[in-house]
Amino acid sequence: MAEPPTTHIHDLPDVILSTILAAISSTRSRNAAALVCRKWRQVERTTRTSLTLRGNVRHLCNIPTCFRSVTNLDLSLLSPYGHGLLSPSSDPSLISQLLCRSFPSVTSLAVYARTPLILQYLARQWPSLTHVKLVRWHQRSQSPPGSDLEPLIMNSHSLSSLDLAEFYCWTEDLPPALESHPSVSYNLTRLNLLNLSFSEGFKSHELRSISASCPNLKEFLAACMFNPSYIGFVGDEALIDFSKNCPKLSLLHLADTASLSNGRDDPEDEDFSLEDSRISRAALIEVFTNLSLIEELALEFCKNVRYSGLALEVLNSKCPKLRSLKLGQFHGICLAVGPQLDGIAICSRLESLSIKNSADLNDMGLIDIARGCSKLAKFEVVGCKKITWMGLRTLCTILRRTLIDVKISCCKNFNSCSSLEAVSPISDRIQRLHIDCVWNDGTKQIEEREVHGFDLNNIAETHTDYEGSKQKKLKHSIDMDSGCSYMNSNGNAFCSRTWEQLKYLSLWIAVDELLTPLAKAGLEDCPNLEEICIKVEGDCRERPKPSEAFGLSSLERYPLLSKMRLDCGDTIGYALTAPSGLMDLSMWERFYLYGIISLNLDELDYWLPQDRDVNQRGLSLPGAALLKQCLTLRKLFIHGTAHEHFLMFFPSIPNLRDVQLREDYYPAPENDTTEMRIDSYCRFEDALNGRPIPD
Repeated sequence: MAEPPTTHIHDLPDVILSTILAAISSTRSRNAAALVCRKWRQVERTTRTSLTLRGNVRHLCNIPTCFRSVTNLDLSLLSPYGHGLLSPSSDPSLISQLLCRSFPSVTSLAVYARTPLILQYLARQWPSLTHVKLVRWHQRSQSPPGSDLEPLIMNSHSLSSLDLAEFYCWTEDLPPALESHPSVSYNLTRLNLLNLSFSEGFKSHELRSISASCPNLKEFLAACMFNPSYIGFVGDEALIDFSKNCPKLSLLHLADTASLSNGRDDPEDEDFSLEDSRISRAALIEVFTNLSLIEELALEFCKNVRYSGLALEVLNSKCPKLRSLKLGQFHGICLAVGPQLDGIAICSRLESLSIKNSADLNDMGLIDIARGCSKLAKFEVVGCKKITWMGLRTLCTILRRTLIDVKISCCKNFNSCSSLEAVSPISDRIQRLHIDCVWNDGTKQIEEREVHGFDLNNIAETHTDYEGSKQKKLKHSIDMDSGCSYMNSNGNAFCSRTWEQLKYLSLWIAVDELLTPLAKAGLEDCPNLEEICIKVEGDCRERPKPSEAFGLSSLERYPLLSKMRLDCGDTIGYALTAPSGLMDLSMWERFYLYGIISLNLDELDYWLPQDRDVNQRGLSLPGAALLKQCLTLRKLFIHGTAHEHFLMFFPSIPNLRDVQLREDYYPAPENDTTEMRIDSYCRFEDALNGRPIPD
């Protein structure tokens, strides 16, 4: 009897196999597939369209030549980070030609452009570039305005997208470069100018110039000057002219430079800013009317925009494609004075809503927003002083079927427990969450008698369904007994739940607070949590020595946690000798990193604390020693500087595959320091890459 024919995966036609491998997005999975056999290796190489190079620029022989189908090439992370890819001493023409021959199909490029020389050579090699992202954290050279961008725009005639969000430059650089090449400017469809390095942002005449040069823009993000105290601030006329010049916009993000700062506002600050902006309700209505194709809109101002509800109602009728909205310093967005919805609550098609520093937004407004915006999947509330956990909990109850991403920050009436209590109705569905680690009780106590039997019918009997014409009765009772257990403490009731779908957790915490109370606040059981971001902020120079460790070891209760971002970049201290009785930054690093050995992390992003007086962010000996104990790390990104002998601790980590030292902050040190000598970093890389990797 003949044996039945066997079918092997190698019998698949090359077209089907190529389709399968092209659908794999994970770099490690693609690399593993390329090791199966020569055929798979060839298919994987021909289907890879995106590649990031992280090797040392001195090793030209290591430039891969088998990825000839790559269209998206990232050269911004080449080491030593921040040093020139091309320099006069290394024959820049030869290097640029070698890169072009290795990657002939590139149409999207990211590069660290410390000098215009890099763009001058690379842009000539790839004249078909359509997207370019420039990165530079070092100071701009003293050259005429526009000279940094001139080589790129002059040689890239097919350019349609330009990203300068991480490129240290002046606002005066872009308008002259665009005006001198009208054909390239006319074809631009995307500009990202949301740059933290701008001290003042784009002024009204610069915004007009950009919009006049680029009438076909579909996506525009920019840091602008909206403060009326400055000459040339962006006001009604500039906004209206911009909307008329760029009517095809589908994404618009305009933010004042003050609102882009990483610092957290004080929840006890005044509700309204001292001044009003020069943005009127009539101007907003005209802008919204002109932008009929808008899908994502973000307007973040630093001064009051009062009585904005009527203007926001226009969005529902004039902008039918709008799905995402972000507002900063807007007041009167939802008055909630009667059964009829008003203001932002009328925008029923919204799927993402972010509200920042809205002084008069209250619980009734939150409830109306939930009633009207029934498709919300993402909701953020920042700096709103009048809302309470009860109103936000009601919003989550109404939006239980759709809401999966919530951020609560800098709200006066919220601490950690009340924030978690507010989102408890979606504890089994929420996937991304941000809260502030504020452990005090104060006025944010959750009393057991307030928790049970809260009925929305006492607030509003009916509401109008704007998708149809009939009236529906709204009834949502909150029952907290289901699926949770209570812990009583000083008369407060806290609920312990299982956060089944939570995969990403973001936390803000003050410089002298501990992380250990997080579990008792309600986040004890997160079985699928994969990534956590911890932002530490404050001045530790006058803080006493902590009596116990920060508490990273308390995170070992999350079994799938593999990625962490520990951001101490806004932690201020003494980098050198501290005054008697106080700790320097090395001891604070020990305080924050102690216990990391308990975590099975695969990837760690670590922003070092800083001494602003000497502009120093350096890894200390205790910090390096504690990071060395994290034996499961494969990727370690340190945002700051480090001595060579501290870096040499890391090759002993058995699985460590990728280490990067990034000076990605403003202003990056201009010259080679003791911590960042090129030869020192190259010796470390040789030691790291010379080890055998277990897998």
